[in-house]
Amino acid sequence: MMVPSDEAGLACTCSLVRGAARRLTQYYDEALKETGLKVTQYGLLSNIERMDRPSVTDLADRLDLDRTTLTRNLAPLRDAGWVRLAPGSDRRSRSVELTDTGRDMLALARPHWRRAEVALRQRAGGEVTAALRDVLTQTVAAADAQQQ
Repeated sequence: MMVPSDEAGLACTCSLVRGAARRLTQYYDEALKETGLKVTQYGLLSNIERMDRPSVTDLADRLDLDRTTLTRNLAPLRDAGWVRLAPGSDRRSRSVELTDTGRDMLALARPHWRRAEVALRQRAGGEVTAALRDVLTQTVAAADAQQQ
């Protein structure tokens, strides 16, 4: 049996959000292009700075990633000399810290990200982008509640 693409008038929320995420990733990647960073890398560096030497586990939790994915995403940042893994609070844990080079890269990239963020909020409207963040937060919470 063939299922219509818009079954009973319902658009797939997941497809819409994934498409929007791809497009926004392209937008921010283009804004950061001059720095050599991808928006995913910028986000990692920013969160590491904000959390101030987080454990791998705490950083993975903050970013809603599993530890294996986070470790894989950290590898190019470590190879570039922007982050290092250090012993954590106990023998089993490791913390992630920015190097001086990583702080310099983040300082270089931040104005590019900020310009892109401000421009997007101006074009879409501050209320719209704030509402989008609220709606996405509520939607993720609803999906999480459904899985429990």
